[in-house]
Amino acid sequence: MTAAPPVIRLQDATDPAERASVRRVVEAAFGEEGPQVADLVDALQASDAFAGRLSYVALRDGAVVGHVMLTRGWVDAPQRLVEVHVLSPLSVLPEHQRGGVGRALVAHAVAAAGDAGSPAVFLEGSPAYYSRLGFEPGSAHGFTRPSVRIPEPAFQVVTLPAREPWMTGALVYPDPFWAHDCVGLR
Repeated sequence: MTAAPPVIRLQDATDPAERASVRRVVEAAFGEEGPQVADLVDALQASDAFAGRLSYVALRDGAVVGHVMLTRGWVDAPQRLVEVHVLSPLSVLPEHQRGGVGRALVAHAVAAAGDAGSPAVFLEGSPAYYSRLGFEPGSAHGFTRPSVRIPEPAFQVVTLPAREPWMTGALVYPDPFWAHDCVGLR
C-alpha cells in the first residue's frame, strides 16, 4: 500500500516551531552536512534573496516530513541581469524518501515560480533524479554554472513560459550560498 500524497503548503517562516521542524528535516535529509545546509536555509530566509517567501513544507499526518524553497538568483545575460529562481535545498526525512514527497514539493515549487513570472528555476543535484521532474542540463539552454565546483551534469534548469531566447549566461547565486560554502555541496 502506497502512502497518500503529502499535503503541500506555504511554510510559516515566522513560526519558531515550524522553523524548528524544517531544520530537523533538513538536518536529517543531509546527514553529516545537515547542520551546514540547515544554517543555509536560515540565512537564505533572513536575506533579501527570500523576497518572494517561496518556501514550502510537505505534511503527512500533520507533521513536517519535507521542505523546499526558492530564492532569487540572477542570470548574467548579455542585455541585463535577469531575475530567476534557485531551488535549494530540497529535503525529505529519510523514512519518507521514495514516497512522492520530493516530487510533490518540486512540482509545487516550479509551478509557484511560473506563477510568479520567473523565466527559469535552477538547481544543482542528481540528474538521474531531477531529469524525471523536468529538469535539463543548464548548458543545453545557454546557461553556465556559478562555480566550477558544481559538476556540469548537476547544473540543471527548468525553463518557464516567461523565458526569452536572449536570456542566457552565467547563473549568479545569492550571497548566503557563498557565505555558508554551500556551492557544489554534495
